[in-house]
Amino acid sequence: MRSIKKYTLKNPLEFKNKLLYWAQQFEDVVWLDSNQYSQRYSSYDAVLAVDTFTSVKTDYQNGFDALKEYQEQTADWIFGYLSYDLKNDTESLTSNNFDGLHFPDLYFFQPKKLFLLKENVLEIQYLRMVDDEIVEDFDTILSIYQEDKGQPCGKVKISLRITKDVYKSKVSKMLEHIHRGDIYEANFCQEFFAKGSCIDPLQTYHHLNDISKPPFATFFKMNHHYLLSASPERYIRKEGFKIISQPIKGTAKRSLNPKDDQQLIENLKNDPKERSENVMIVDLVRNDLSRTAAQGSVKVEELCEVYSFEQVHQMISTVVSKINKNTSPIDVLKSTFPMGSMTGAPKISAMQIIEELEVSKRGLYSGAMGYFTPNGDFDFNVVIRSILYNKEEEYISYTVGGAITAKSDPDKEYEECLLKAKAMREVLEGV
Repeated sequence: MRSIKKYTLKNPLEFKNKLLYWAQQFEDVVWLDSNQYSQRYSSYDAVLAVDTFTSVKTDYQNGFDALKEYQEQTADWIFGYLSYDLKNDTESLTSNNFDGLHFPDLYFFQPKKLFLLKENVLEIQYLRMVDDEIVEDFDTILSIYQEDKGQPCGKVKISLRITKDVYKSKVSKMLEHIHRGDIYEANFCQEFFAKGSCIDPLQTYHHLNDISKPPFATFFKMNHHYLLSASPERYIRKEGFKIISQPIKGTAKRSLNPKDDQQLIENLKNDPKERSENVMIVDLVRNDLSRTAAQGSVKVEELCEVYSFEQVHQMISTVVSKINKNTSPIDVLKSTFPMGSMTGAPKISAMQIIEELEVSKRGLYSGAMGYFTPNGDFDFNVVIRSILYNKEEEYISYTVGGAITAKSDPDKEYEECLLKAKAMREVLEGV
């Protein structure tokens, strides 16, 4: 059981910065921020979970079973992530590529201390064992007047895991699979990394978030592992018996000139390649949702709608379904994971080819970060546009990719990767 106390804030934006700064004292931190982005499906503007009471950490083997047992036994708020490599738990697949980050495949924790912010109302939920600290903690957060900028780490030098020529040759091999009919589409990714380097995670997150202002921003800390995410994409959400999935496929750059920017939106809306990418993934998501859906309940609410973010325009679709009351929330995740926007179609064949052609283990990248509520609702983003950091091993990484279809041009695909990498590169290298 949790004790609940509510406060009305005079300056929610200022309070958010203080709250995240205050959270840095804890070993486990999940911070989720919508950046005031107006969404149809949304519960809070920001959420902070800290101070672990219980947790589950495992590799992919029986990962979803372990999560189901933990979620059902806890029957409380739990926060954490699903790494891409949990695909090996749902299908006969492997992950043998290089891994410089070494995140566990699955991790969730039950926080003693929880903060839920909506507009100017802050709801604090503490487990009873620490509820005598609510007022003191709130006063401490309010009294923070100066943020520590952290220790300077020097400039980060980013390296490419594969060269442009190698990338193009691998895309060409992907196209061979498509032309043979092995797959229709696959998401192919490449890693950018720095070894023997350090960053200040909080300041790096703030910089990335200020540049991007995405609706699914995340700061995650698990001891020496960090995720600093500017994700624009929701993977899946559960509201009662309703399931919502919002895949992104289709990207265009922004322009400072309003007229040119509007033209870029129109071009994206009417681009046959981008639309076909999106529609293929919508079909895949519909199929995934149908595994747990009540008969006839899978519907496409939005198809190929263009949404604008600070760095890019994105084409987003919304697919929904209804589940029966006896359907486990974990079964919904297991039957849809990994998300179609980061795999391809057919899904299993695409994942096999991805593993063959990519050279880095994806790990948390293209996985999902989010939470469960006590009644079994959930909300998860897609871990993209993100910086991953292993502080102990001094390894920094970000990965970008794109959908390869029959109409893909290797040079243009590489340009799209660089566009998606722009914010992370600017934050780390200052260019």
